[in-house]
Amino acid sequence: MPKRGKKYQTSKEKIDAQWVQDIPTGVQKALDCAYANFDETVDVAVRLGVDPRHADQMVRGTVVLPNGLGKEVKVLVFAKGEKEKEAIDAKADYVGNDDLIEKIKSGWFGFDKAVATPDMMGTVGKIGKLLGPRGLMPNAKTGTVTFEIAKAINELKAGKIDFRVEKAGIVHAPMGKVSFGVEKIVQNVSAFLDTIMRLKPPSSKGTYLKSVAVSTTMGPGIKIDTTSIKDLIK
Repeated sequence: MPKRGKKYQTSKEKIDAQWVQDIPTGVQKALDCAYANFDETVDVAVRLGVDPRHADQMVRGTVVLPNGLGKEVKVLVFAKGEKEKEAIDAKADYVGNDDLIEKIKSGWFGFDKAVATPDMMGTVGKIGKLLGPRGLMPNAKTGTVTFEIAKAINELKAGKIDFRVEKAGIVHAPMGKVSFGVEKIVQNVSAFLDTIMRLKPPSSKGTYLKSVAVSTTMGPGIKIDTTSIKDLIK
């Protein structure tokens, strides 16, 4: 592991590695530890008591963060006919079909999210190997393969994120920017954790929410007291 710089070490000295915080205090501490000369992203990492190797313990979902992510989300839509017009009216950044397929094949990826109507998936599937590794492949489970094009675009523009548990049982997700301040970040974290709790697989035994940590792009992780979370998201 590479050695951390002086700014990180100075930031880490502000916290005790053994401390656990309630969410508002933890978020405040994370923001206090931000030191970069840019508006850092606030991230949350959740370790769950599941084994993702088993399909019935896979935790995957979406949530529209109440305060968004603090950045413009460029949405591309694969559609034809009336749905193409609907996407344009809903202010998608890029709309098309075969023309966009060819553009992506040539190495262009100037968008953050992709949406497709179900009838386009046979064509879109041909570039699945290009979109998949970048997390850009439309998927019905995340609401990005749909005929409700305007709704999908509006949600993505508003700050909808999709997430899934990794092999180690950890879910990572962005919660906004340091400039949001404590209240807005807490609201986003609460919405995210509420969704995580609702997605608990019936086959998950023992402690489901094992640990939660909040951090900024460059700052150290702040441990959150999981016993405080249920009260906050009621």
